[in-house]
Amino acid sequence: MEVILLEDVKSLGKKGEVVKVNDGYARNFILPKKLGVEKTDKAMHELKLQKAAEAKRQQEILEEAQALAKSIEAGSITLKIKAGEGGRTFGSVSTKEIAVALKEQLKLEVDKKKLQLADPIRNFGTYHVPVRLHPKVTAEITVKVEQA
Repeated sequence: MEVILLEDVKSLGKKGEVVKVNDGYARNFILPKKLGVEKTDKAMHELKLQKAAEAKRQQEILEEAQALAKSIEAGSITLKIKAGEGGRTFGSVSTKEIAVALKEQLKLEVDKKKLQLADPIRNFGTYHVPVRLHPKVTAEITVKVEQA
């Protein structure tokens, strides 16, 4: 019997795949637990429509990420931190502070987890911080760190 999986089933397949299983396995496990449905023309048509809708939604998400990347790269933010004698800084600039500055200065909402800062910024100067907005889209924000 061929079934269309509605959820991921370990060692059988992923959601949306058509797999061939024994009749008993399908009747006693997959169908009662609503892990899949029997393959019919109607079910295949619904699967095709669902995949098309998902592809369209993923494309929209990608386009939004690309638009956000353009607006991020077009601007830059300035952060001020205190310094002691000899120009040494008190503390550092973290991803949280950069995300807050993006919201205040550029009016852009970016999660701090998307900022890929290897180490906190501990010196004055200009830095380019990568922002991973989507698996296919990475932007760079220019961060200027100045003395307060």
